[in-house]
Amino acid sequence: MSEERSLNFIEEIIENDLNSGKYETLITRFPPEPNGYLHIGHAKAICLNFGLTQKYGGYTNLRFDDTNPVTEKTEYVDSQQEDIKWLGFQWKNELYTSDYFDTLYDYAVKLIEKGLAYVDHSTAEEIAALKGTPTEPGKDSPHRNRSVAENLDLFTRMKNGEFADGVCTLRAKIDMASPNMIMRDPVIYRIKHAEHHRTGNKWCIYPMYDFAHGQSDSIEHITHSICTLEYVSHRELYDWCIEKLDIYPSKQYEFARLNLTYTVMSKRKLLQLVNEGVVSGWDDPRMPTISGLRRRGYTPESIREFCERIGIAKRENLIELSLLEFCIREHLNKTANRVMAVLDPIKLVIINYPEGQNDILIGENNPEAEDKGGTREIPFSNELWIEREDFMEEPAKKWFRLAPGAMVRLKHAYIVKCESFIKDADGNVTEIHCTYIPESKSGEDTSGINVKGTIHWVSTKHARRAEIRTYDRLFSVEAPDSEEGDFKDYLNPNSIEVIKEAYIEPYLANADKDSRYQFIRKGYYCVDKESNSDHLIFNRTVGLKDAWAKGNK
Repeated sequence: MSEERSLNFIEEIIENDLNSGKYETLITRFPPEPNGYLHIGHAKAICLNFGLTQKYGGYTNLRFDDTNPVTEKTEYVDSQQEDIKWLGFQWKNELYTSDYFDTLYDYAVKLIEKGLAYVDHSTAEEIAALKGTPTEPGKDSPHRNRSVAENLDLFTRMKNGEFADGVCTLRAKIDMASPNMIMRDPVIYRIKHAEHHRTGNKWCIYPMYDFAHGQSDSIEHITHSICTLEYVSHRELYDWCIEKLDIYPSKQYEFARLNLTYTVMSKRKLLQLVNEGVVSGWDDPRMPTISGLRRRGYTPESIREFCERIGIAKRENLIELSLLEFCIREHLNKTANRVMAVLDPIKLVIINYPEGQNDILIGENNPEAEDKGGTREIPFSNELWIEREDFMEEPAKKWFRLAPGAMVRLKHAYIVKCESFIKDADGNVTEIHCTYIPESKSGEDTSGINVKGTIHWVSTKHARRAEIRTYDRLFSVEAPDSEEGDFKDYLNPNSIEVIKEAYIEPYLANADKDSRYQFIRKGYYCVDKESNSDHLIFNRTVGLKDAWAKGNK
């Protein structure tokens, strides 16, 4: 697919820059903040940054933007690295903004010496009040015209820990009347007496992202610094810092971030869902995190294909979750083995099949796979589990499954005919009695009987019990962020359904954690990380069809 599509606007820029000789080597970076787990929006940025250097040569750095010690954890660093590797990418250098704290401090001193930065003792509220509005200019801070010597002394004392958090900040001295509010003397350093996950207690002042970002890019000689659209207004400050410090001129380009229906993408909101126990953790299979999608059974190939299909645009848009589901269905259709699992079991007894006799039938693993995926053995006996919904006491019109007197084929096995059934005291059907036609064995059928319906089954004697977790959309509305009130008011109460007692064919007893399966007629499933040989657990990745599109019609 990638061969056929036209270049996106970033690829056009890169091709021009490389062809004109502006750069010899393309260098990009992926700069996550280690304050949460990566989500599907980050996957788009990962595929873009790493994909460009795969396509045009050069390399991509992984740089953790660790400038806020209060929210950062090594756990997040580890999970983010695992996600990038799982998606199929490898960075050249593992770097941290904290690697550059000494250099960034020197850069700040250089701005002070040039009269382009000052220490401000205004409170955050006072700074905000003097900032002005988009239509009215801001007012100068009373500390704006301190001498270079006084600013150097105060900044040194900030670094040495003489001031408490919030007492003062270092601000760039730019233009309080700038039409771009970000250029109205932005704060570039703040005091935080907090232990950093890498530098410990060496620092009690930390650079703001806007100050650290461009300079870190410059230190690494990043040629194309790719950001999401909310950074368009920050580009002026990015360029200003590079120009005033006279350092390598990295350049920033912006693209539309990924917004997905029926979920939220704010790390703050995702953290809230985790902390409040709405979900079981960052890797809950309902979460839009890469680890959640992985646990749900999504494949790296399907996520890369999704990112390729949505493309790179300059305008914000909302992408349908059903497109992501389409991509995983397409991939699993070609790669997942077909197996039988009964999720709502009712017993079927074949009364003319010898009790105690077992047959071994052969099932095809994947008719869609290029190599057909091979075959497996399936044990058969006179007592089977079938789906409760595959029997109807009083059949509807065009009912092709089991009913009194009706015939149906058992997948990979024989044609059976329903002779009778048993009910309990409450009138529920508990057992169905059938006869089988010995000449109708799949692949060797000489019975001459044609039946329209085929149902799946599992031999009761050989079946393994499993817990099945069926996941649905986390929210019941397309754009929970756009609704009134708290976003949590729109959580889907049916986002998880747990079936404690389903039955699976014995082949699945040794299913490994990296395999995906199609449960025939049910959907695509994978083994959950909590599963073990005594308690098998499968997660539904996605149904066979888009049930939401159908339901919403």
